[in-house]
Amino acid sequence: MATTHVLCRREGRLGRITLNRERALNALDLEMMRAVHGALAGWLDDPGVELVVLDGAGERAFCAGGDITVVHASASNDPEIARQLWRTEYALDALVASYPLPVIGLMDGITMGGGIGLAGHAAIRVVTERSVLAMPEVALGLTPDVGGCLLLSRAPGELGTHLALTGARIGAGDALACGLADHFVPAHRLPAMVEALRPGRDTIDGVLGDFAEKAPRGAADLVDQASWIDDCYAADSVEEILERLRACRTPAATAAAEAVGRGSPTALKVTLRALREARSMTTLEECLAQDYRLCCRFLEGPDLPEGIRATVLDKDHRPHWSPSELGDVTPEMVDRYFLDAPNSPVG
Repeated sequence: MATTHVLCRREGRLGRITLNRERALNALDLEMMRAVHGALAGWLDDPGVELVVLDGAGERAFCAGGDITVVHASASNDPEIARQLWRTEYALDALVASYPLPVIGLMDGITMGGGIGLAGHAAIRVVTERSVLAMPEVALGLTPDVGGCLLLSRAPGELGTHLALTGARIGAGDALACGLADHFVPAHRLPAMVEALRPGRDTIDGVLGDFAEKAPRGAADLVDQASWIDDCYAADSVEEILERLRACRTPAATAAAEAVGRGSPTALKVTLRALREARSMTTLEECLAQDYRLCCRFLEGPDLPEGIRATVLDKDHRPHWSPSELGDVTPEMVDRYFLDAPNSPVG
């Protein structure tokens, strides 16, 4: 399916896919997902394509996520629209993960939510000094989806739990440390790197070896805070995690507690369980099936449309969660989110 919001073309041995919705930070809508899926499926029958490069138009973002305004409208009018969006998105994520040709995701700029779903499961994931990665779903009254819980559950120690419950934004160094990226390449060198990949005179590893560098250190890298993160987030409940964060009395832990406290209580508790469940999963498809089940449940409740309203639409950042307190979200309420839902998105 052709759309001006996705540019698909052949360049030498490369299949090039560029998300071309720059004013919306390359956020994915349904037609864009279908266009990317169609290009990938078509190149499977093209012997001239040996690898695929995914990138985003402009310098601000690879992809800021899925088109969340569609989800908001769907929650109020027709839930099937959001369900179709998620099924299409998760099938695309699964295709990228299982694609028989190498897929290189250039996560230059903002890469959040659905952007991580698209590039985060690629065979080769590149970040730059402009990269900003996050899974901010708990602030929207949702749980990290697009296989994000699987990726975060594989991060060292409890770094993934910290990122999921705070929605924290991280740069290139932390993305590499958490296993969300594989290589750092300065942004100004990306065009030359892609050009070097086109003719096939060198191996992919050879080209990456020529262009990849050591990521610059940040002033507050997560690896430097791993001791308190691992201790605080190893707790069995969100309430205890908050207690440990507040007792830690370091500025970073205090800021983390404040960030957790702003999230939807229901989303926080569902997310913690989803992360723990993901630790025992062996395939992306398992996680995507859980994601779909959970998102369908959130679509039925009040927090998802309210979180989108407060964060994306009105931008007052004052959501009215229901329930509003962690203690009012019972284990039985959390259990209901994990009940089977129809129409598994993949497999």
